Amino acid sequence: MNARDAILNSVRTALKRGPLDDGQRAELDARVPRHTRPAQNEDLVARLMRKFESRAGTIERVATRADVPAAVEAYRAAKGLPARAAVGAALKDLAWPATLEIHHSPAGVTETMAVSQALAGIAEPGSLMMASGPNSPITHNFVPDDHVVVLDVGAIVGHFEEAWALLRARPEGMPRATNIISGPSRTADVEQTIQLGAHGPRRVHVILVG
Repeated sequence: MNARDAILNSVRTALKRGPLDDGQRAELDARVPRHTRPAQNEDLVARLMRKFESRAGTIERVATRADVPAAVEAYRAAKGLPARAAVGAALKDLAWPATLEIHHSPAGVTETMAVSQALAGIAEPGSLMMASGPNSPITHNFVPDDHVVVLDVGAIVGHFEEAWALLRARPEGMPRATNIISGPSRTADVEQTIQLGAHGPRRVHVILVG
């Protein structure tokens, strides 16, 4: 029994009440206020791509996960990056090219490219939800200049609320940190001139699978 359950049990004991049955639970759930969600008539994939690319992010689409390593290698070569990458463990099952040196550890200060799996894409703002952990180390989101994010089409939801529900439903539980990525890092603090790469990657490239 965790601390939360222990506290709730103490409260129930003090009230001389047992756990709620399904009917009582449903009645209380129905009282929870629902947020107003902006209407969306656009296809979820099209909206996510449009919004993300409007903030200098880039997206390409591949048919299957097996196509991801080749797409990553093509991106790396096009940018002239060293043949090395920090790759999240969620992608370790893929057949990475022998010419690309990869590791599944957090990204160090010398890392130029990281490749991560997104938990979800959120069409409403055109953003990516990243759950920290061994499968997607948080340093991948901030340290390298180039961040390549793999996103399954089936993981695209319409609104923030649905993405949080996916996060809560993870078998491994809630992550220690959650990052919402909406494009390359930027600032306009100096003379109101946009500078990319201020606090994180200069480029964020999404490989959309499916």
